[in-house]
Amino acid sequence: MAHDVDTIERPAPTQGAAASTVFLRNLPAPEPSMGSAAYAAQRERALAFDPRRRANYEKYLRARTDRRIVDYLPIKLDIENVSRCNFRCTMCQVSDWHKGQRASDMPLESFKALLDQQYGLIEIKLQGMGEPLMQGDAYLAMLRHAREREIWVRTTTNASLLHLRENYRRLIDADPNEVQISIDGADEATFESIRRGSVFSRVIANCKLINAYSRERGVDRTKMWVVVQQSNRHQLPEFVELAAEAGFTSLAFSLDLTNWGQDKWGEALRDIVAENAFTEELCERLMARGRELGVRVAFWNVTDKYSWRKTDKLCPWPFERLYVSSDMRAVPCCTIANPEVVDFGNAEDLVALWHGEAYETFRKEHREGRIPEVCKGCYREDDRA
Repeated sequence: MAHDVDTIERPAPTQGAAASTVFLRNLPAPEPSMGSAAYAAQRERALAFDPRRRANYEKYLRARTDRRIVDYLPIKLDIENVSRCNFRCTMCQVSDWHKGQRASDMPLESFKALLDQQYGLIEIKLQGMGEPLMQGDAYLAMLRHAREREIWVRTTTNASLLHLRENYRRLIDADPNEVQISIDGADEATFESIRRGSVFSRVIANCKLINAYSRERGVDRTKMWVVVQQSNRHQLPEFVELAAEAGFTSLAFSLDLTNWGQDKWGEALRDIVAENAFTEELCERLMARGRELGVRVAFWNVTDKYSWRKTDKLCPWPFERLYVSSDMRAVPCCTIANPEVVDFGNAEDLVALWHGEAYETFRKEHREGRIPEVCKGCYREDDRA
């Protein structure tokens, strides 16, 4: 399942409903596993790598106060190296796909060409709808290629394949800046009922392997990520204990689910969302126990919807980034993550698409309040023209 976390700032919401109480707004948001200072230092290295990248970023910053001007290339991309998975998670659209696969894997050369074309990139998420390690060596080569260009790289794994070929070592050695690991149950029964096709004991053993190796290397790269749902909300304290046992120093609880831009998933997720899972007392207790165990506990929740009425409340995706699928199609965002829902065209010529008529029309619809149907769930109800 795709997890999207804007590294420093909370974005506006995905389709999942989140409790709209004041205390949720004030909870600590997930920070980069390696720390915010390290993230900022990496961004400066990224900007210094190529003068075109810095010039592009400066254009982007100037345009943030006037979204009518998009004279720059994307500064971020979500890049899906595979659209296939060995799990069939209950909240994920991959479970709808024939044999858990939508399209072919992204060739390494296509990935390299994309990054060479997109010289403005300072950050990517290398993962989409699927388990990236299923691609093997090509995926690890993609990580190294991006890091050699000083691009900050986040990736996500279900941890099921980390023991094979010492992937836990090879993944850390490829030098990703952050590895999010999805753990949606604190015991075998809960975990395997949500993450169908999984083996809980194998996943936790693999988490211990990658975390022990990270400590051996003297790096902090992993984060345990829990999507809170009705079926696991009773286990919130147990997740903190499990994170410490598995060797994590960072744990994020997420309340947000997406309907993937599809009504049928919106219906399916209504009974899954656990919008009232947290109380102020419980959050304080989880964070306190985390401090005792050496685990930073954070919360990924969104209490405010986007609004077209103020420039700084618009969805940022059309103006700074997009999602490139494994078959090189351009998709608006990771909460859709499927070109069969929305397809802007062939991402092999992303420069032309980004500045093209269709994308500019898409941006204009956001600016003027004519919100596209697939985007309406992320906007306030009174702004959904």
